[in-house]
Amino acid sequence: MAMKKFFLVTGCWLLVAGLSAQTVTLQLQKAFQKFENDSQLKHAISSLYVIDAKTGEVVFDKNSQIGLAPASTQKIITAATAFELLGKEFRYSTDFFYVSKNVFVLGKGDPTFGSWRYKNTIDTVIFNNVINAANKKGWLSVSRFFLIENERIKNIPSRWIYEDIGNYYGAAPFNLNWHENQFDVTFIPGDKAGDATSIDTIATKWWRHLINNCKTGKAGSGDNAYIYPVPNSKYSVIEGTIPAGVKRFTISASDHDPDISFGFAFKDHVYKEESEDLDAVPFNSDKLNGKELLYTHYSPTLDSIVYWFLKKSINLYGESLIATLAGNDMGIGQADSGINIVKKFWKDKGIDEDELNIYDGSGLSPMNRVTTHAQVEILKYAKSKDWFKYFYDGLPEFNGMKMKSGTIGDVKGFCGYHKSKDGKEYIFSFLVNNYSGSGISNKMYKVLDELK
Repeated sequence: MAMKKFFLVTGCWLLVAGLSAQTVTLQLQKAFQKFENDSQLKHAISSLYVIDAKTGEVVFDKNSQIGLAPASTQKIITAATAFELLGKEFRYSTDFFYVSKNVFVLGKGDPTFGSWRYKNTIDTVIFNNVINAANKKGWLSVSRFFLIENERIKNIPSRWIYEDIGNYYGAAPFNLNWHENQFDVTFIPGDKAGDATSIDTIATKWWRHLINNCKTGKAGSGDNAYIYPVPNSKYSVIEGTIPAGVKRFTISASDHDPDISFGFAFKDHVYKEESEDLDAVPFNSDKLNGKELLYTHYSPTLDSIVYWFLKKSINLYGESLIATLAGNDMGIGQADSGINIVKKFWKDKGIDEDELNIYDGSGLSPMNRVTTHAQVEILKYAKSKDWFKYFYDGLPEFNGMKMKSGTIGDVKGFCGYHKSKDGKEYIFSFLVNNYSGSGISNKMYKVLDELK
């Protein structure tokens, strides 16, 4: 009798669970159909793929094998790959050498060097640590300051658009990065729309060649200014508008010479005055022979890097991680080689490499194409790993759900995890390409609300 009761209870539970899953599927079908029929989606394509996190059973599937631009949701792929191939305890290092009043600085790709996000990477902390190490060795002055770089790499990822690379979110990785390879430019707008603007301050002494064509826009119009680097020169042109009605307005630009910016900042800190005594020299391992290691700066561990990479969607971190996968002990490698490593890794895990048609590590390129199926499979894989806690902690929260968002021109995406009120756990990816208008996120939330 007890055994019969057991089978009866188990059978009822399975029936209820099955009905619950069917209900969610039907609700998603209804919500998704309404979403697709919205006028904003008239010329768009959407994909939603949802699985049961515990069983792997498919709960909903629409266009899960169609490659779509993922925008920053692509960062979950880079983060998971980095955890697997580098390890959560991985740290970057930057070496300082000192011989006969000459200082050599060898960067190895640390994207957090000089970042304000961590206590030990703040610029003054790094400066003082180097100075303290030098004082212990009797260093009283510096005659020359050398910034050692590996031979020039192709550091701007393939298929990034020109409009992006001069702005902070288009900062590319170098062997020696500094202050997340960005700096602020503060404007004084005119009194009314159409008036010229003037530059008040530039937050780095190295950048002196900004051609300001930026105009004043309407009050409340926000940041519509873009910085365009002029090829093969030290000039950049600022176009677009900043809003009227404010005393000052600040935008952030990408720094294409972070090593030089670091050098000036370091020498200014030491001597409290500007110095032109800087050299950037090509890397040659012979230059390090006989040089005394003065100080080594270590980055935060990878789990901390990934936290901010996902939480604040820092493109530089993604590109640095991709280049690191392709590099060696002396610095970062070619971005294209890193991409191939990522694709091969997931191919070996059973994901068709054509589902990851990617060109960068951050999702900034509009040419990336990723399937929602691949993203969900990677999220499912991550959930099984011992580093998952750190990966999960880095995911932002939108609409009461832990998920990474992504936004570029006419592209919106969300992918992540959710536990419903009845205890069911889901993994999902939702991508929309070529929608029109604004406010698409709230309409996507209404579909995802069916998982609650």
